[in-house]
Amino acid sequence: MSRLFGSVRSRATLGATLVVAVALVAAGTALLLSLRANLTGEAGTRAERSAQAVASELAARTPLDKLSGLDAEDTPVQITDEDGVLLAASEDLERITGTGTSEVTPAPGRSDADDDRDGDDDRDDDSLDPGEITPGASFTNGTATIDGDTEDYRFAAVEVETPDRGRLTVHAGAPLAAEHSAVGTALTAMLIGFPLLLGVVAAVTWLVTGRALRPVEGIRREMAAITASEDLRRRVPEPATHDEIARLARTTNATLAALEASVERQRAFVADASHELRSPIASLRTQLEVAAAHPELLDLDGAVEDTVRLQNLAADLLLLARLDAGERPAGTRVDLAALAREAAAGRERVTVEAEPVEVSGSRGQLARVLANLLDNAERHARERITVTVRREGGEAVVGVADDGEGVAGSDRERIFERFVRLDAARSRDDGGAGLGLAIARDVAVRHGGTLTAGAAPAGGALFALRLPLAGRGPGQPPGLDR
Repeated sequence: MSRLFGSVRSRATLGATLVVAVALVAAGTALLLSLRANLTGEAGTRAERSAQAVASELAARTPLDKLSGLDAEDTPVQITDEDGVLLAASEDLERITGTGTSEVTPAPGRSDADDDRDGDDDRDDDSLDPGEITPGASFTNGTATIDGDTEDYRFAAVEVETPDRGRLTVHAGAPLAAEHSAVGTALTAMLIGFPLLLGVVAAVTWLVTGRALRPVEGIRREMAAITASEDLRRRVPEPATHDEIARLARTTNATLAALEASVERQRAFVADASHELRSPIASLRTQLEVAAAHPELLDLDGAVEDTVRLQNLAADLLLLARLDAGERPAGTRVDLAALAREAAAGRERVTVEAEPVEVSGSRGQLARVLANLLDNAERHARERITVTVRREGGEAVVGVADDGEGVAGSDRERIFERFVRLDAARSRDDGGAGLGLAIARDVAVRHGGTLTAGAAPAGGALFALRLPLAGRGPGQPPGLDR
């Protein structure tokens, strides 16, 4: 059963069919009850009119054997006195139920004279006026057998105060055959029509949901094919609609594009890292092999330099791996002015112009950003490097400017890519591995800030680091401290 209704299509079809079935049953039941009540009420009205007609004749002193209401073929009539004794009944009435008396033959020995006497003696002060008929009628259901045919009837009982017989009760019935026939016909139509209608609802729902979910199946198949082929360049089909499924397809393609870019970046990173590691390792191995064969030719300084370079590269790769893994910086307060002075200490061409500004983050990572920016500036500056720290609105701004050749506008974003070295800095010995600026920007982004490259007033490069002030979330407007 769980597998039978394991799809959205089957569950939607079942749900729609059940809802329509419940609605149809409720509506059909209400219709049958309303139809039955209306037809029963109509039969009661007919019975009441017949009883009122007979009562009117009795109020007009019509003899019992002259009553016209007793001759009706389809309207059985009984007349009883105050004691429940049957005085008169329809000619062809053979058996009756539901009127309070089952007698169909008047009691023997009762005559109009007796009725006159009894009526005069039994009348009391609280009775109806002579000739008065009760305005309403009481209704019951029962059966009557006329000429051998037994049917259901609606009986109406009307009381009349006759001048000569006292208070009499007239029971008149109207057949319920029309009510039974109409209700039965309606019920049969419902029993035949409802299943057909439910079948149509189920079929239409199955077709509509299948058509609506067809793009989803196309997306699923394409995603399965992409997973099997590991070809992230493929994309799922996007329906030419503006519904939720089209938005799902667009979001899926955007996710695939981001995943493809991430994988490509990871592959490039691994390839570049392997290439960068191969050079110092090969150089170090060559020096060690030469030293093993000719100890007198050992270049100890070069071996140490290659080892340090290899160590720094491994440290940079490890930091990038932690940043890519989403490592969150510590939430300690850091004074950027003091940090800038520490980073500039021992660097002869660096001057610092700083005002006390505090940010929240990792002191070690922020120190690494300043060190990388200063290392980059020292490789390109001619005579002077200026570090400024200031407050600007709700941000702390750190500027590192040099008087070198600067960075071309087309390269101001490319220099922040990993393992990128511009033509002027292609030397691995002087230009590093091309990870310093990439690490600096990643750390800035992790701290909710930005790092951009521009032109310095002296004509060189200006790197601007912007970070939210301590106690202020990324993107929070100035003047709103948390």
